[in-house]
Amino acid sequence: MTDTVAQRISLFRSHILNRRLDGAALREIESVMASKDVKSSMEVRSSLREFIRSESMSVIRENAEKPVEKKLLDLDFLVRAFALLGDVEASCLALRYEALLLREFKSTSCQWLEVSCAEWLNFAEQSLDYGFHSIVRRACENALLCFQKTYKTEAKTVEFFEGVEIIEKIRRLKECALTSAASRSVQAQAAKYMKSKLIDRTQACPSVSKRTLCLATTLFRNGIRKRNLRSLRESQSLLKMTDESNTSQS
Repeated sequence: MTDTVAQRISLFRSHILNRRLDGAALREIESVMASKDVKSSMEVRSSLREFIRSESMSVIRENAEKPVEKKLLDLDFLVRAFALLGDVEASCLALRYEALLLREFKSTSCQWLEVSCAEWLNFAEQSLDYGFHSIVRRACENALLCFQKTYKTEAKTVEFFEGVEIIEKIRRLKECALTSAASRSVQAQAAKYMKSKLIDRTQACPSVSKRTLCLATTLFRNGIRKRNLRSLRESQSLLKMTDESNTSQS
């Protein structure tokens, strides 16, 4: 890692620790992630992700009693930071969901915070891409509520076919999430069943081998007995023939 990159990482950490969650901090991390050294270094990326995850929890706790505007600004910063760090799948989506729920909760008193149907649908699609099926269903339900609310207040401006298309999109997303979740559940059950069968077979192998060995031993012993018995009978037959021959000669 070059000195320049190390300095930028140090500066980014300083921004976060001093709670200067602004565009300057984002530019620092963007510059760091664009560096060739960092692109090839999973260790640096992982370290930065762990750092921002830890600090994000502290930021959320510290903001508990602060105005909603401050909470949303910091959440937006953290979402952008996680996106730049490539941690979209979990942390970024989780914080976006947190921000959407916060806006929805506060929108009763601050109408400008209201989440639109399009925002919920966009979030649902991204959540589906990353396999968060339960979140997709909730996002779809919220999208439908938003649409119904908008349709009631702005029925004249919402085209009929546009409304049908939105409802159909919500239905498809929800069904896709349900199907994917069910499929994953079936796959998990199948994997569990196959694993149990493999364990059963593994446990059964020694006993099967033992039974096979016992059977082979028994057959082998029976064969010896039959051979010995046959030899005995042949010997007895020869002795009898010899005795009869001697008797006739006498």
